[in-house]
Amino acid sequence: MKLASLKNDSRDGQLVLVSRDLSRCVPVPDVALTMQQLLDNWALLAPKLQQHYQALNSGSLSGEMPFNPAQCESPLPRAYQWADGSAYVNHVELVRKARNAEMPPSFWTDPLMYQGGSDDFIGPMDHIEVVSEDYGIDFEGEVAVITDDVAMHCSASDAASKIRLIMLVNDVSLRGLIPNELAKGFGFFQSKPSSSFSPVAVTPDELGDKWQDGRVHLPLVSTYNGKVFGKPNAGIDMTFNFGQLIAHAAKTRHLGAGAVIGSGTVSNKQGTEHGSAVDEGGVGYSCIAEIRMIETIRDGKPTTPFMRFGDTIKMEMLDEQGQSIFGAIDQQVVQYNAK
Repeated sequence: MKLASLKNDSRDGQLVLVSRDLSRCVPVPDVALTMQQLLDNWALLAPKLQQHYQALNSGSLSGEMPFNPAQCESPLPRAYQWADGSAYVNHVELVRKARNAEMPPSFWTDPLMYQGGSDDFIGPMDHIEVVSEDYGIDFEGEVAVITDDVAMHCSASDAASKIRLIMLVNDVSLRGLIPNELAKGFGFFQSKPSSSFSPVAVTPDELGDKWQDGRVHLPLVSTYNGKVFGKPNAGIDMTFNFGQLIAHAAKTRHLGAGAVIGSGTVSNKQGTEHGSAVDEGGVGYSCIAEIRMIETIRDGKPTTPFMRFGDTIKMEMLDEQGQSIFGAIDQQVVQYNAK
């Protein structure tokens, strides 16, 4: 199934089913009004919704309308839990190398994870509002899953069985604020503003054989100011799969239905020491920080600037026929002005 939340007068949007080709959608108030209501009652409601989905794709469901991603909230406009991992250890290794820091061996066996703000996600085509360019504005292309209830201290395989939906993420980062926050020894907060998610969340079966071993085996394409910036494959170099990430998050607590778990920045080694840009024949990068790290390692200093007001970022994942699976995150950075 493919699902979205349309903007309305509530904080949680209106749940709609979206056709497989993303051309049409239909509200399903007889099943659930919101995405969270569906997730809270997944075992009971999902089979009913699947019947509606089949009818929508066959053209036999009444009440359908054109699907417009610009009318979408993130699939969960707000969530009880948003925990972001760093499953692509290549990305972490580059960060350490750029700082001339040792790579702790535990990073290869124990996932990194932080708890982000989940009360105010940004819509997939809404502006990214930032007070100052001096904050070091960056995008981060990721994959995320939404879970059912997850029991504390579960195994990775049990955790994987609780994955209900998959979506894309732009985990906006303010790189200029990160060093001072980390120096305090208490993690990210101000440097991690609201994230945005793809217009559509999909059930794992929609990905067919591209969903294997708790990983999405497709390129994540990031287009920065109209130019392809990165297209690394999300299934390659993912050290920890989603089952492992969820189990890590649930080691000492239960996770409630609707918990969102992120993969961290998608990053490929590309068969070289540091990887290479798209215009150099490589698969590029899913964030500006990564190319800046490589410039620092190679040249002694970074030269690629962070985002400026007016810059645009688009993130999308296509199937083998070139069709968008989740719809696109398509945003512009603007200066925030308090009203």
